[in-house]
Amino acid sequence: MHRSVRVLALACTLAAVMLIMGAPAASAHAQRQAGPIHMEIGFGTEPAYVGQPNSAQIILTEHGQPVVDLGGSLKVQVSFGGQQTDISLEADFELGGDGTPGDYRAWFIPSQPGPYTFHLTGTVHGTKIDESITSGPKTFDVVQDPAEAAFPPVNTPTTQELADRIQQDATRLSDASAAVATAKSAADSAKTVAVIGVAVGLIGIVVGGIALLGSRRARRQS
Repeated sequence: MHRSVRVLALACTLAAVMLIMGAPAASAHAQRQAGPIHMEIGFGTEPAYVGQPNSAQIILTEHGQPVVDLGGSLKVQVSFGGQQTDISLEADFELGGDGTPGDYRAWFIPSQPGPYTFHLTGTVHGTKIDESITSGPKTFDVVQDPAEAAFPPVNTPTTQELADRIQQDATRLSDASAAVATAKSAADSAKTVAVIGVAVGLIGIVVGGIALLGSRRARRQS
């Protein structure tokens, strides 16, 4: 009885190990199909970090064979937080040489951590392509802050912290410039008032002098 239990437990353990070993590895690229065209889409280098050269990677196959003559028929738009840019695709392989046939890249440097969206439009061998994929747990890696993976840790501000500081300094500078402009305007106004006051005073002196001369003449005539 005990031997049967041990045999059953061993069989279950072996089955679990075989399932784990036979399970496919989780892909860091999204898989998409458009007719006969299969696409693997993600970052060319993963994990993806802010400030590090990277690329939108698109691996193309048709009926299981790599697409090696794409030309300029397919375009990629990279977007983040409401901003977007169009980037041309380049073959990252040489036929009969280095690289993996069918591997195309749109090179750029991520400047902010978080999810990025790759939008593919165009045609591949006459098949229309219009796929928009955003990075996330079920697609491909989001961009990470390199400080989270840095070793040994350094006490340097992140890209976002630097951007926030620059914005704060710019706001302070703008406020200071506005204050200087206001003070200058007030000084100019005070100067204008002073000049007017001096002019009025001079006019008063002249008028007073004329009146005094007139008074003296009147006395002499009388």
